[in-house]
Amino acid sequence: MNDEGYMRLALVEAQKAFVLGEVPIGAIIVMDGEVVAVGHNMRETWNDATAHAEVVAIKAACEKLNRWRLSGATLYVTIEPCPMCAGALVMSRVDRVVYGSTDAKAGAVESIFNIVNHQALNHRLEVTSGVLEDECRNLMKKFFKERRQLKKLQVNQDKA
Repeated sequence: MNDEGYMRLALVEAQKAFVLGEVPIGAIIVMDGEVVAVGHNMRETWNDATAHAEVVAIKAACEKLNRWRLSGATLYVTIEPCPMCAGALVMSRVDRVVYGSTDAKAGAVESIFNIVNHQALNHRLEVTSGVLEDECRNLMKKFFKERRQLKKLQVNQDKA
C-alpha cells in the first residue's frame, strides 16, 4: 500500500471521531508495511486533554510492540500534528510523519513550529505533507460547519 492508501485508513479513523462528536482527526502507525496501531481523537469522550489521535495511536503501538521506541515506524495523520503530538513523535522515535492538511492555528511540523526537525532535539523525522489534503481538510470543515449549525439551533431554541 502507498501513502494515499494508508491515509485513507487514517480518514476512516477520523470519521469514527466525527461520529463521536470529536474533532475528526485520525492516525495510524505503520511498520514494515503492516498497520500496528490506529487512533482517533478521544479528548471529549475520555475527558483527557492528551487524547489526540496521534497520542492514542502511539500509546497503542507501544503497548502492542511492548516498547516505547517506534524506530522504523511511519505515522499517518489527517491533520498536521500540534506541538504536543509533534513532541510525542520525536520522543517515541517515529521515523516518518505523513499528514494530510496543514493546521494554520496549531501546526507544529511545518506551519507554526517545526518541532519534528528542530536542531536542538536528538531525533528528527522525515515529513511528507499534503496527502489527500482536500479530503482531510473537507472533513474538518464539515465537522465545524455542523457544530456551528447545531449551536445556532440551540441558541434559537433557548430564545423560544
